[in-house]
Amino acid sequence: METPKKINLGEKIFIAGATGMVGSSIYRTLKKYGYGLNKNKGEILTPNRNELNLLDQEKVAYWFAKEKPSVVILAAAKVGGIYANASKPFDFLIENLKIQTNVIESAFKNKVKRFLFLGSSCIYPKHCLQPIKEESLLSGLLENTNESYAIAKIAGIKLCQSLRSQYNFDAISLMPTNLYGPNDNYHPSNSHVMASLIRKFCEAKHKSLSSVTCWGTGNPFREFLHVDDLGEAVVFALENWDPSSKDSPKDKAGKPLDFLNVGTGKDISIKELVKLVANLCDFDGEIIWDTTKPDGTPKKQLDVTNIKKIGWRSKIDLVEGITITLEDFKLNHM
Repeated sequence: METPKKINLGEKIFIAGATGMVGSSIYRTLKKYGYGLNKNKGEILTPNRNELNLLDQEKVAYWFAKEKPSVVILAAAKVGGIYANASKPFDFLIENLKIQTNVIESAFKNKVKRFLFLGSSCIYPKHCLQPIKEESLLSGLLENTNESYAIAKIAGIKLCQSLRSQYNFDAISLMPTNLYGPNDNYHPSNSHVMASLIRKFCEAKHKSLSSVTCWGTGNPFREFLHVDDLGEAVVFALENWDPSSKDSPKDKAGKPLDFLNVGTGKDISIKELVKLVANLCDFDGEIIWDTTKPDGTPKKQLDVTNIKKIGWRSKIDLVEGITITLEDFKLNHM
């Protein structure tokens, strides 16, 4: 007999951060599986920043009391690359803490049926055993270039854990690795590595530039997940993952895990990634490495054993994912 799903097509689902890369992918995935359709009496709420300012506690509390969503996905966050994180640590800490606290507390007070919080792989220590297991959380010092963002995300995980432990609030969390894909942020100084490289090499090819400068040494290793794979993981976890189930993943002490890594389980050096993006952009100029810029964490590869145990794995390989993303960038950002 098939296990009943934890959510149904008639849910009233709120995606916080629905206009961003992650939120928009989750929205597309939910629609793909029949959520938010009138015929199923479902609804997906996607208020933008003007309609609902998540930094304003009173407005968030009022909105929840009025709308009463049954499922909440917290994909909203202030995000950015190394430069943005290092230059604005207060902004990244205070804004993410406010967003998370406001949404999580209001969801709890309004008796939301299922809550999913999206963290980040940057929560893990700079130097820890690879691939990184969920138990590595708080086992060492964080990478200082994104410490504020990481601390905020850790606080979000702990808020969800404490509500589950103390009040049996059905909150789960997913920790995705580095993400890329349609609707990414391609800002020259605030973007993540994949978006930055795609912009640089597309523009270099378009302008017939003779060289492209990349940050650091190129030696660090990173893992990349297409955002549509994350959308699939979110819907799968909401439908199927019950941390209290006897078959659910547990830590080394046998305690149920209520947050899981999401990734491909494969990584690539930044140097190899740069070559790959350059080739896919048909750029054959010189690549210059600015070694005065920081590398960040030397290696960050997630152990995805536990999410595989509940039945999910990534499907989009790196070359396919970058090719799709390049097409989107050329169509919408050039």
